[in-house]
Amino acid sequence: MAADGAVEPGPPAAVAAPSSAPARAPASGRLFRPISAEDEEQQPTEIESLCMNCFRNGMTRLLLTKIPFFREIIVSSFSCEHCGWDNTEIQSAGRIQDQGVRYTLTVRTPEDMNREVVKTDSATTRIPELDFEIPAFSQKGALTTVEGLISRAVSGLEQDQPTRRANEDAIAERIDEFIVKLKELKQVASPFTLIIDDPSGNSFVENPHAPRKDDALVITHYNRTLQQEEMLGLQAEAPEEKPEEEDLRNEVLQFNTNCPECNAPAQTNMKLVQIPHFKEVIIMATNCENCGHRTNEVKSGGAVEPLGTRITLHITDPSDMTRDLLKSETCSVEIPELEFELGMAVLGGKFTTLEGLLKDIRELVTKNPFTLGDSSNPGHTEKLQEFSQKLDQVRRLGLVSTCGPGAPVNRRPHSLSCYLLNI
Repeated sequence: MAADGAVEPGPPAAVAAPSSAPARAPASGRLFRPISAEDEEQQPTEIESLCMNCFRNGMTRLLLTKIPFFREIIVSSFSCEHCGWDNTEIQSAGRIQDQGVRYTLTVRTPEDMNREVVKTDSATTRIPELDFEIPAFSQKGALTTVEGLISRAVSGLEQDQPTRRANEDAIAERIDEFIVKLKELKQVASPFTLIIDDPSGNSFVENPHAPRKDDALVITHYNRTLQQEEMLGLQAEAPEEKPEEEDLRNEVLQFNTNCPECNAPAQTNMKLVQIPHFKEVIIMATNCENCGHRTNEVKSGGAVEPLGTRITLHITDPSDMTRDLLKSETCSVEIPELEFELGMAVLGGKFTTLEGLLKDIRELVTKNPFTLGDSSNPGHTEKLQEFSQKLDQVRRLGLVSTCGPGAPVNRRPHSLSCYLLNI
C-alpha cells in the first residue's frame, strides 16, 4: 500500500512575494552552522511571503544549518497568522552525490523512533513488514524523525478518508485498518524495518553511536540506473541502443547485375561461408534466366596472408577428384602430366572440386575465340584439340568423377599431380 497524497493540510507550498519588511540575515561567520541551542548568534532569515491558502501575506523562515556526520541543508518554514496554515520543508544545500544511497534501519526500541531522518523529495520509503511504500516525489523533503515519518504517512492517508467513506466505503475501511497498523508501529511492540532509498544520495538516517558502527543501521551506496538518472534530471534521454549486428552467415544476399554473356538483367546471390579448418569466404553466383548462363566466383573474406601457399596433390584414387578445392584470384595451376599451366587471375576465384576445376579448364580451352575459325593457327589448334582429348580421355577412363554422385570409377592405376600456388 502506498501513501501518495499530500501529507500536510491545505495547499502544498508557499510562494515568496516582494515585501517592504526587512529581512534578518544570518549572523556573520560561517554560512552553514551546526544546530546548537547554545549558539545564540544563529538566527533564521525571515521573508514575508504569500500564503497560498488565504492569499494574504505570511512569514517564511530559512535556516542554513549543518547536520553532524552528514552535510549542509536548508530548512524552510512558512506560517500564516491570518488563517493559521503552516508548512515545513527541507532542501539539500549540496549537489547530487555521485552514487545513490540506501538506508536499512531495524527499529527495535522506542529510542530508535527518535532518530533524526533527512528525507529528500527523490527518496522512496518502504516498510516491508506492512508492504507499505511512499513513492519518490510524492512528499516534500523533510527533517524529521522515524516517528515523524510514520506520522506524516498516517496524516496523508487520513486526509481523504471522509471522501472515501462517502464514495468507496469498502476501501475506506481497509485504509482505516492499515492506519491502525501504522500507529501500532510507534509502540515498537515488535521489530520492523525502515528502508529509505534515495538515488540522489542526499537522504540521511542518524547514527546515535557515531562515530562508532551502528549494528541496527546498514548503509549501501550504489550506482544509479539510466531511469534514475533521468528522474533526477541528470540525463535528458537514454543513449540510443546500438542495433544488433546481423549474422550474414545464415543469409543469402541478392543484388541486381547484368549477365556477362547477353547483358540481360540478372541477379547475383552472395553468401558468407565458413570453410571448416580454413577461413571465411564469400561465394557469388549469377544465373541468367534469359540465356541460361551460370557463373560463380569466390572472394576471400579475410586479409592477405603474410606468406604464400603451394599445395601438391597426387591423385591415386577416383575419390580424390571429389575433394573440395578453393582457388583464389591470384592462384596458378599446373598439371605436369598434361604439360599444362594456368596463370594467375584466369578463371577467377572458385570454390569447387578438382573435377570441376578441370571441367572449367576444358571449357576455357575449347571456347577460346583465337583457336576457332579459319583464321586460327593450325599448329595451335591441333595442340589445343590434343589437350582437350586428353582431358576427355581422363574423364572417360573414370579417373575424374563427374560433379556430383554417381561418378564412374576407374580401376586402372593412374596418377595425376595438381599444383596450386596462392600468391
